[in-house]
Amino acid sequence: MTLTLRPISRAEHLAFVASLPSASHMQLPSWGDVKPDWQAESLGWFDAAGRPVGVGLVLLRPLPKVKRYLAYLPEGPVIDWHAPGLERWLEPMLAYLKRRGAFSVKMGPPVVVRRWSPEAVKAAIADPGAHRLRDADATSYEPRAGELAERLRRLGWRQAEPGGEEGFAVGQPRYVCQVPFAGRSLEDVHRGLNQQWRRNIKKAGKAGVTVVRGGYQDLPVFHGLYAETAERDRFIARPLSYFQRMWTALTAEDPDRMRLYLAQHEGDVLAAATMLIVGGHVWYSYGASTSRKREVQPNNAMQWRMMTDAHELGAHVYDFRGITDTLEESNHLLGLLRFKVGAGGEAVEYLGEWDFPLNRLLHKAFDVYMARR
Repeated sequence: MTLTLRPISRAEHLAFVASLPSASHMQLPSWGDVKPDWQAESLGWFDAAGRPVGVGLVLLRPLPKVKRYLAYLPEGPVIDWHAPGLERWLEPMLAYLKRRGAFSVKMGPPVVVRRWSPEAVKAAIADPGAHRLRDADATSYEPRAGELAERLRRLGWRQAEPGGEEGFAVGQPRYVCQVPFAGRSLEDVHRGLNQQWRRNIKKAGKAGVTVVRGGYQDLPVFHGLYAETAERDRFIARPLSYFQRMWTALTAEDPDRMRLYLAQHEGDVLAAATMLIVGGHVWYSYGASTSRKREVQPNNAMQWRMMTDAHELGAHVYDFRGITDTLEESNHLLGLLRFKVGAGGEAVEYLGEWDFPLNRLLHKAFDVYMARR
């Protein structure tokens, strides 16, 4: 089957995504509006009858002083990754992006490689011989993922080296934590929480913690907590304008695409978080909290309210996003892994991000530039 590729409108892009169970929020037209330093374009794949069969949001980042671009499809494109003849999808995309001036293409196939149940992660953390998740036996494997990786290599794609801190890549995280909701009642989900989580939720309720939905006007309150969290946890905070732009762009596309939750105690906001919704997939996106009154457990109360709302929406998965793959007790990110897995979350490994250098010299120069930033 021959496939053709061409730029498509936002309406065409959204209509195709709406026909699917879900897609990454980073593959929606609105995500391009969140990233003003990139040029965004929607691409569509069509079969011989002219029917849409795939879409992709491409972000184009200019190389300094040169009119050439890095083309990036975060957590995409949205295509049938296991269909025979993968080159029928990727070759037209590479040819089009080369004509657009791209010197390199980066993409993140949304394909799961393996999963570890909460019990498997807990056992791995307790095992002195397991230093990373990959050292522990997975609960389930997706055999087609390995075949796909081999096909990509044969087509000339290179798996991007993980960067960042202990498994957190420069692009999108390869390891995430997800709570499965499909086919489970809310009572089932609650039973999946570990004892500490259930105890903390009950404690927050007794202490008088309330969780409310916020709006655009509450983003400065969220950001104040987020800046405090960034200083405490040693990461670089995004500016308030980023979250305001995200809210405006995502809710313009769908009024319920992005939500803000605030955990309060006696009039004091102690924790806040953003939640993103695309079809049956719900993400906990950004979280923030103060060091004050931690004993009333606002984070557990807030997450349980978000999980409850996601379940009510009919979500098939609640996604806690990135986790570290390190199991070392000395690593400060291990506590975050324990927190997310304690909510009944599975550790999930994706195929990771892949690069195709269209101009090897410029691709290497860009790598050097990024390494020096």
